[in-house]
Amino acid sequence: MAPYEKLHAWRECHQLALAVYRVTKRFPVDEQYGLTSQTRREVGYALRFAWEAGLLPQGDWSALDDQQNRARFLTWQLYKALAR
Repeated sequence: MAPYEKLHAWRECHQLALAVYRVTKRFPVDEQYGLTSQTRREVGYALRFAWEAGLLPQGDWSALDDQQNRARFLTWQLYKALAR
């Protein structure tokens, strides 16, 4: 296991990325180069848009939003610790 893989922040972000890819697989094929690609690059705003457009069920939205918040918090904590 690489040293960065031991970091809780990295593991949380990795799990978020895997979850986003699982959810976006169910998006319509005609969105492959539009919303699907955008969602995979920029999680926050694109997920909200997908949810509001009806492409993302409430349960998926809630789970991904919670996971995104945890990943953001842990990444910020890691950044602050490294900045000392």
